Amino acid sequence: MTRSPHRDLAPGRAADCAGASRAARRDLYAAAAAALLVTAAVLVGRHIQETHRTLFVHWPPVFADWDPHLGPGTPAALAVAAATVIHGPVLAARLPWRGLLTAAWATALAWIGSLALVDGWQRGIAGRLTTREEYLRVIGRFHDIPAALRDFTHHIVSGSPDPWPAHVAGHPPAATLTFVLLDRIGLRGGGWAGMFCVVVGAGGCVAVLIAVRALAGEALARRAAPFTVLAPAAVWQGVSADGYFAAVAAWSVALLALALTRPSPWAAAGSGLLFGLTCYLSYGLTLFALVGAAVLFLARRELRARPFLLLPLLAGLAVFPVVFTLAGFNWWHGYQLLTIRYYQGVGGIRPYGYWVWADLACAALITGPATAAGLRRTGAVLLHRRTGSRAGLALLVSTALLALLVADLSGMSKAETERIWLPFALWLLPACALLPRPRPWLAAQAVLALLLNHLLLTGW
Repeated sequence: MTRSPHRDLAPGRAADCAGASRAARRDLYAAAAAALLVTAAVLVGRHIQETHRTLFVHWPPVFADWDPHLGPGTPAALAVAAATVIHGPVLAARLPWRGLLTAAWATALAWIGSLALVDGWQRGIAGRLTTREEYLRVIGRFHDIPAALRDFTHHIVSGSPDPWPAHVAGHPPAATLTFVLLDRIGLRGGGWAGMFCVVVGAGGCVAVLIAVRALAGEALARRAAPFTVLAPAAVWQGVSADGYFAAVAAWSVALLALALTRPSPWAAAGSGLLFGLTCYLSYGLTLFALVGAAVLFLARRELRARPFLLLPLLAGLAVFPVVFTLAGFNWWHGYQLLTIRYYQGVGGIRPYGYWVWADLACAALITGPATAAGLRRTGAVLLHRRTGSRAGLALLVSTALLALLVADLSGMSKAETERIWLPFALWLLPACALLPRPRPWLAAQAVLALLLNHLLLTGW
């Protein structure tokens, strides 16, 4: 007779093993569901594009071309992936906390940079932010910054005199001013701008880990660390201004978490300052107020004990709105004009009925199969109304997912969301800390990123 694998185990242990086995199967089902969503988005998208030509992407649902290739970054990307999969979980558990943060930033930098260099220095980094619709094309129009800010909204709508390129028009002026100021201090050209986005963007994972530790405990932060580093999102973090935006938004949340759990009025002021900047880097990232609200809820006891921390938070938050408003830029008017510009272009042609779910396929691609499985476990934690550190992590992750869904339903992001979703994606990755066996899932994350970067030529 065939013996049951649990026959010789105590009843309690046998039940635990059976439960773990069921949970592992459900993780695989979640990853498979994400893969099916992506497959459906590819097949349906190709059909729509070939028959109606209304998607305006060559390889839906991502803005990319089919172009299998190798490059100078390939060996380094393979090495970083292999080292992180093999040694990442052990080092994350053993390194001193500050050493772990340093290692996470350095590894993320190496991962993002090597993936970008698969396309070569010029095409992968130096030329990314110099194309027709990018920020560096308008540096010369900001020789008088105050005058440019007063005049900014006059060039958002298509048909206005000398309209801004798409990415400049699509964001508040702090995004463009970042690259103007880099130029002013001597860091001119696409190479410096690209490396700025890579270096700053790589720090986003550090901010996420700090926030998770403060709100959900060090053990879960350490388990999340390899996944926040080795994410498929790195394909679009290098080089994209959205990677820079993601890092600024992440640090605003991390400083808020530190301000409440330490406590620190300076961290509170810094959090407000960075969230104000976030809102003037991207209109859509005002949705990070939802993530901030989750932090306030998780640290509500500390906030009740020290309500005065709200004062430096609000003071910091007011800085950038006051400065830009006094300089002549009206945020709300700019957003209204952007809505007009958006529907004047391909945004008014791209079908909402496809992109409202295909954009979620983009989110599945940039976060990877491990995150799909982690989100399943996140949902289980919330459904069972568990308390403790896992519940805190689940709430933080779920709030980021909610913000992404609101952005998706708005219809203001049809296509190109593999980069637009980067700020939200960083906060979905910690869900992977709930997975019991990290290495196979890390390997799946790395393989997906390498395939995407070597089979597709990404761009926007």
